[in-house]
Amino acid sequence: MLHLALRMAAHRITALLAVACAVLGGAALLTTTGVLAESGLRSQLPPGRLGGADVVVAADQEFHPSGDLPIALPERATVPARLVDRLAALPGVTAAVGDIGFPAALLDGRGRPVPVAQDPVTAGHGWSSTRLLAGARVEGRAPSGAKGVAVDAAAADAAGLAVGDRVRVVANGRPAVAYRISALVDAPGAGGGVWFADRTAAALAGRGTGGEGPRAGTVDLIGLRTADGAGGRVADAVREEVAGTGLRVTTGADRGEAVAPGVGSARSLLILLAGSLGGIVLLITGFVVAGALGVTIAGQRRDLALMRAVGATPRQIRRLAAGQSTVVAALALVPGVAAGYLLAGRFRELLADRDVLPDELPLTVSPLPALATVLLITAAVRLSARCASWRTSRMPATEAVAESRSEPRTPSRARTGAGLLLILGASALSVVPLLSRTVLGASVTSIAGILAAIGLALCGPALVRSAGEAAVRRLRPGVAAPTWLALSNVRAYALRLSGVVSPLAMGIVFVLTYTLTQTTVLAATSDDTRTGTLAQYELTAPALGGLPDGTLSAVRDVPGVRAAAPAGTTTVVWEYEELGEPAAESAPAMILAPDARDVVDLGVTDGGLDRLTGATVAVSAEAARTRDAGLGKRVPLVLGDGARVEARVVAVYDRGLGFGPVVLSRQLAAGHTTAGLDQRVLVRTDGTSRAGTGLAALAAGRPGLAVAGTAADATGADAPPEVWINLAVVVVLLGYLLLSIANKLVAATAQRRTEIAALRLVGTTPRQIRAMMRREATVIAAAALVTGLLLSAVPLALLGQGLLGRPWPAGPAWLLPAVAATVALTSYLTTELPTRHALRTPPADGLRAG
Repeated sequence: MLHLALRMAAHRITALLAVACAVLGGAALLTTTGVLAESGLRSQLPPGRLGGADVVVAADQEFHPSGDLPIALPERATVPARLVDRLAALPGVTAAVGDIGFPAALLDGRGRPVPVAQDPVTAGHGWSSTRLLAGARVEGRAPSGAKGVAVDAAAADAAGLAVGDRVRVVANGRPAVAYRISALVDAPGAGGGVWFADRTAAALAGRGTGGEGPRAGTVDLIGLRTADGAGGRVADAVREEVAGTGLRVTTGADRGEAVAPGVGSARSLLILLAGSLGGIVLLITGFVVAGALGVTIAGQRRDLALMRAVGATPRQIRRLAAGQSTVVAALALVPGVAAGYLLAGRFRELLADRDVLPDELPLTVSPLPALATVLLITAAVRLSARCASWRTSRMPATEAVAESRSEPRTPSRARTGAGLLLILGASALSVVPLLSRTVLGASVTSIAGILAAIGLALCGPALVRSAGEAAVRRLRPGVAAPTWLALSNVRAYALRLSGVVSPLAMGIVFVLTYTLTQTTVLAATSDDTRTGTLAQYELTAPALGGLPDGTLSAVRDVPGVRAAAPAGTTTVVWEYEELGEPAAESAPAMILAPDARDVVDLGVTDGGLDRLTGATVAVSAEAARTRDAGLGKRVPLVLGDGARVEARVVAVYDRGLGFGPVVLSRQLAAGHTTAGLDQRVLVRTDGTSRAGTGLAALAAGRPGLAVAGTAADATGADAPPEVWINLAVVVVLLGYLLLSIANKLVAATAQRRTEIAALRLVGTTPRQIRAMMRREATVIAAAALVTGLLLSAVPLALLGQGLLGRPWPAGPAWLLPAVAATVALTSYLTTELPTRHALRTPPADGLRAG
């Protein structure tokens, strides 16, 4: 059977190239998705500044909802400082260090911040933390007293500093103070930093045991160094010591997770990204592979029918079809999987460039994604081949031979009904954006479009046949022969024609719905933000890790400033009930003070932002409606550091798409963010140039302060990274679709060489044949455009109405002409070139080859 399958594959190599192309592209995309998913589950950061610690004790930076994946908590949770002495007393522990991190930055002679660490928010540490560094070389001595400091050797070299020099340091928002450099620390791979005497660091960070605030008497983590060979024993003892406290004990490669809590959210993003991409990729890959196999098997119906005539059983026919397809798929899988690993690397670079992933987070490369891809693709190919050959294998031999040169007279009613039901279901699904003005609600639009395109593929033959019969009935008696032949082919070969129209229409639907969903969400978000932002300016200090103390009062004293209020962002996990079952969702949250109503307008419909004090929150109208969180209700939240709170709703607002589903009061968030400082100040002025000049002068006179306008960037440079990621996915999937569609069209046209040869033998000229094929290409392009636009129209109209209040989406004006031109060019070239090649073959040879 395998030998016969190979012979058949060699005889129909042109048609099978379409299958090979579909498999190659699908394997590349599925492998890429698998690598991203595995990296999200298994990838680890390097230990960085914890490279010298054998055991690390830190808070759990994940929230674990019941029956679902963990949710990353990006704000640093703390560990009781008293635990340091208890762990230091364990047998085998040679050193126990309570590490703390807080904002710190050096200033050069001109008062400009000097890059001293990868993350200014946690650049400051106590001197004892240097004992956790791996292979650190120290020049000088430990800082002592309140005015000694050690700095990273690379940063000192860049700033021209040496041991004994004096340098100004901004620490945890305090005014710049002069320190004397007592040591330079060279620790490659540790990320840099500024080290103070331990008592000084604890006082600067507000971590002293006698201090006030939720973080007093705590450390960020505890690093332990152990005697040789005692690491495992000490780790077990530490686990027993901290059992029941919620703390995590990590060793080896897992230590990198304790360095930066944000890595957990980055890994979670990879899992979510792979999950969302995986469904679309599987759907499109299965669709394309099945379509390519349908064209291939259709070209072999005569061979399969003759085999039935000479005694082959239906099972043998299906095995033969599956066998030859598997052989072709196996040849294409190897380069496809290899390309998938390369594509995953490029995609990781894109995510890192857009600051979605940390640069240090590597991809996990293993054979598992390749194995999963091989199994999925092979199963899809074999199943599609068996389905494509099912009708021919089940028919009586005489009927199979008779039908091998034609098509079924009546399209399958079950197939047509299923297609129409899918289209109706997709139309019903498109209503979701009207009911939920959220990113999740908008994402349903692209899914509805693809489901409608699949429905078209199922009911396409019946629709094409009906359209072809209607067109032929309306033909005038004197119509040109090529036109009559083209329309007759449309009527007689509806299955063949719909097999090439459906993928083109799917490509149109995919591009329009997926792209315009992103641009519409971006436009709606920008509209909310632009309309709701009353402030014209914002002041930030990213190089300092947060705004220094006194910035807010200084801004308010600038002439022309009417209002100024601090603002920040964090992440919360909202626990609620959905359909009677507990659910949890991570969401971004703004941090605002009561006076924020003077600089932002959230579109409050109930309550007021002036009540935003203490344990209170404001919620979007969508969240209030779906989660029973109306005015006065109490909602359970998990803050970004894992602290559980119950907050009272004091305001409900409309502009949730632009400002997020929840806003925290400044007091509620205090002590639960890594930096602990305000991230920005929003400023509303009287609109005069005097105010802008005054703010610029204030920023110029204060180290690290930057002023910028709040207007959105018209170029899209400030668009969320998710937009660029989604557009990159659109480009890759569109390239795969176009290449597969082009190969399928070429294969379908090449299989008509017998038909072309017969037409030439009855007197049709090559010019007439080319004219006929061009008219067919025109019909294909027009049908694909019309159906693609019709299937996209309803979802996009409802999307625009739900998000923008108008029945059309937002997006580039050139998109539709570009799509139309691409479809027309693809249809013309993939029909014209094989036709010209077939015309170069003598008619008699063409008949023999068929």
